[in-house]
Amino acid sequence: METITSLDWHDVEHWLKQYEALGPLPGILAPMAESFLPALPLVAILIANVNAYGLGEGVLLSWIGVVCGSISVFAIFRKFGGRLRGWIERKHPRSEKLVHWLEQHGFTPIFLLACFPFTPSSLVNIIAGLSKVPMHTFVLATALGKGVMIFLVSFAGHNLDSLLKHPLKIALIFLVFFIIWLFGRKLESKYFK
Repeated sequence: METITSLDWHDVEHWLKQYEALGPLPGILAPMAESFLPALPLVAILIANVNAYGLGEGVLLSWIGVVCGSISVFAIFRKFGGRLRGWIERKHPRSEKLVHWLEQHGFTPIFLLACFPFTPSSLVNIIAGLSKVPMHTFVLATALGKGVMIFLVSFAGHNLDSLLKHPLKIALIFLVFFIIWLFGRKLESKYFK
């Protein structure tokens, strides 16, 4: 497991190039696997995808993989997680409040959490699956939020040399993440009063 967590984007890109005969499949399966194995470095996978497939195709393949993985985890916990929810709520009474809050405000928190690259997305997928958030709400919020996150990470990682030479691009990326974070904090303070 230690070797998985120490992967960087060069390692992932090398792996993708070894399997390039399979076409876009590795570019979809690598980010999809992160939904089931959260120890995998998603940012490294996204950067490797855009460097192996190009910006447009890399973003698209990453997005398909991440969204399919998120929906799969959500669906598994929606189907088989009924008893697990009851057990978690008995063991951790405060979790009931979180799940109830997510059920009431499903789209916005899922969207905002999906926008950040370092959010434990597998946890969000599991909690959403255990909740009564409608599947279409989860899919739409996740698809849009992950789209924002994947584009920003991929744009930043596509040409790291160019990015380092143009600090304005770095500032713009941080500004977008900061605005999303501020918006999320404002919503959180409004709903958690």
